[in-house]
Amino acid sequence: MHKALKTYGIITTLGMLVVLIQGALVTQTGSGDACGAEWPLCYGQVFPESPTIQTLIEYTHRLVSGLLGIMVIILAIWSWKKLGHLKETKFFAIIAILFIIFQGLLGAAAVVWGQSNAVMALHFGFSLISFTSVLLLTVLAFEDGKDDHLLSPTLSKGLKNYIYFVLVYIYIVVYTGAYVRHTGSSAGCTGWPLCNGQIIPEFTNFTVTIQFFHRLLAGILFLVIAYMFVLIVKNHKDNKPLFYSGLISFVLITIQVLSGAYVVLSSLALEATMFHAFFISILFGAVSYTTLLAYRSKTS
Repeated sequence: MHKALKTYGIITTLGMLVVLIQGALVTQTGSGDACGAEWPLCYGQVFPESPTIQTLIEYTHRLVSGLLGIMVIILAIWSWKKLGHLKETKFFAIIAILFIIFQGLLGAAAVVWGQSNAVMALHFGFSLISFTSVLLLTVLAFEDGKDDHLLSPTLSKGLKNYIYFVLVYIYIVVYTGAYVRHTGSSAGCTGWPLCNGQIIPEFTNFTVTIQFFHRLLAGILFLVIAYMFVLIVKNHKDNKPLFYSGLISFVLITIQVLSGAYVVLSSLALEATMFHAFFISILFGAVSYTTLLAYRSKTS
């Protein structure tokens, strides 16, 4: 059922993941202004002549983002027609389109007029929401026709609300991570797990403060997701969708913590930063699916 839609959804989801990683690459390499203060043209040209590496990074990011914007709109309309009988479809379709547009407009505004670091950190967040909406639309195509009992578990009100909290909290952590990148604060703390050789560092400048704050929130996130997984194992280990989404979330937050350490210990190596962006994107998607299951659940 929906074989073509499933295939297209997978391709679009992977494409959105590439857009997220490209966005992190643009920020990390300082390529955001490598096409000048012009959009959609690059130095007044459709195809820039004799581009630098930074120009190629920014230009290909624009191309891929534009292509994926069209693909997301097609997926949303296609899903609306084929999966409209599922109550979540229209919501995810609308969110996917809205946030891919917000992402594009914010990126364009940053190029032409410039934006504060606080606003630009939202660019990654908007991209992440669009990616997750595309991911969940694809999941709906695979779920259609499956056993509704497993996909609508019976959860306590406390666990249901806790899962909602986890989703909100992880988005806050993602935002602080994006803010660290945009402010160039990744090197604010040398060493790991200590920050400049201290459990609580001396807040001598802004970069130390924002980096330590992000580390603190990320450490708490590990505990928050670990506790969510414990609750799921304790009370719902027989529900495979819920169990595996919780397990994947726990594995990914563990990898994310380790990749964060690798970013610091590798002196901000580019591949380490890309891995970090990749795993947080997948993690947010996994927690979002767990939240979808919680939303569908019956309260015990």
